[in-house]
Amino acid sequence: MSRIDESRRFLPVNIAVLTVSDTRGLSDDKSGDTLVERLTSDGHVLAARAIVRDDVRAIVDQLRVWIDDASVDVVISTGGTGLTGRDVTPEAFESLFDKTINGFGEMFRMLSYQKIGTSALQSRATGGVARGTYLFALPGSPSACRDGWDLILKWQLDNRHRPCNLVELMPRLQEK
Repeated sequence: MSRIDESRRFLPVNIAVLTVSDTRGLSDDKSGDTLVERLTSDGHVLAARAIVRDDVRAIVDQLRVWIDDASVDVVISTGGTGLTGRDVTPEAFESLFDKTINGFGEMFRMLSYQKIGTSALQSRATGGVARGTYLFALPGSPSACRDGWDLILKWQLDNRHRPCNLVELMPRLQEK
């Protein structure tokens, strides 16, 4: 259940959107468009957007640029989380994680199961923290992006969400 404390002022988060695909461009990136529309309509800032091919090095290189950019708080990707040989997004993301947010992938699959049944086990959605930046990898369909945003990220990236949220942890992510 999601509860918003209306007595608190909303704090927009700077979010970069990454599409992982060998075939899509900005003109036909429906999943990326879905994420951009949702995060901006909910009051967040689109900090950056890119499309990279299904290649670990290309994904890692783009993620490092955004992790090094103090104006990017969160990266959300779409694509490359399945089981085929070209699906390498989780490997790329996890190679950079300082901490894994295990519950993100678990929760995504649980919510997906309610819609698509046992086919949800084919998703390798993942989340974690890399040098103070949240990284979330979603499957490549607009429906999966809607579910990931509407059912999980929208709430956890809203500082008014109670009893807790990811935004209030941001100042402490790099503590030693």
